[in-house]
Amino acid sequence: MKSWWRKQPSAAADVAANDAPPAMGAERALRRLEWTVIRRLDGLLQGDYRTLMRGTGLDLADLREYQHHDDVRHIDWNVTARLQIPHVRVYTEDREMTAWFVLDLSRSVDFGSGTRAKREISAGFVGVLARLLTRHGNRVGALVYGNDLEAVIPPRSGRRHVLHLLHSMERRAAALRPGRGMTRLDDLLKSAATLMPRRSTVFVVSDFLSEPGWERPLGLLAQRHEVLAVRLYDPLELELPDLGLVPLTDAETGEQLWVDTHDAGFRKRFARIAAEREAALRGALAKAGVDALELSTADDLVESIVRFADMRKRRVRSGGAPNFKVAA
Repeated sequence: MKSWWRKQPSAAADVAANDAPPAMGAERALRRLEWTVIRRLDGLLQGDYRTLMRGTGLDLADLREYQHHDDVRHIDWNVTARLQIPHVRVYTEDREMTAWFVLDLSRSVDFGSGTRAKREISAGFVGVLARLLTRHGNRVGALVYGNDLEAVIPPRSGRRHVLHLLHSMERRAAALRPGRGMTRLDDLLKSAATLMPRRSTVFVVSDFLSEPGWERPLGLLAQRHEVLAVRLYDPLELELPDLGLVPLTDAETGEQLWVDTHDAGFRKRFARIAAEREAALRGALAKAGVDALELSTADDLVESIVRFADMRKRRVRSGGAPNFKVAA
């Protein structure tokens, strides 16, 4: 039985070329997503695209009460003075936007207790969102982290670019080496803040199993960009079944430990610690002021994205707080 922690080799952050022929694996994966996921989303998300992409364009979309995470530069002082309650302007995102995928591909995302690992869920989400965005003329780029920041893929548009992105994810996964220590997600987020000069939509795709200290860089990133935390997890990370004596291996450090899952007390302690970690993670994301989409290896990707789109649309209309869970 494998475990769920992570990390790998250092290579200077290379700017990946976009003219390399895409691997057949990436081509098959994208074609499968286009037929099984994107076709379904086309019908389910009709009319939702522009609602989901509100940001800092020129067209005024709405006025709403000021929230603690809002940019004070967007306060409408005339309305505020008239109503005696701070209000902010909400703008429609420019038709051509830039999106970045900040990808944590460390060893811990290899874990999956069922038919799919967290890495497959990550690739599926990236493939679907990148293809949906580029079909509308937007550009997507990526920062790829394995053991360190290993690739910077500049934003471009088109199907070939999406294939290149998926192929880069496959290649980095194959090059990972185990036992190199815990992930440093704060390094990845600090690099993202440096490498993204323009305001963008940023998808941080990770299981957030990392050394501490990533909360502040994420909050700083969210002050400049529209950030969505896409949190990957497996149900077995939350609760252990009764499997008897089994070995658990830390995918990132290589450390192995034998545990007796037949012990009801041990399973109860495991579930309690996992619940505490879940609460701390959600609290950290809320404090950073980012929306959160939770994707389980047991979820249906289409239903998760649609549910998130619906909840995000209602939150934008009502001006509610960010950060909520979306699970199938």
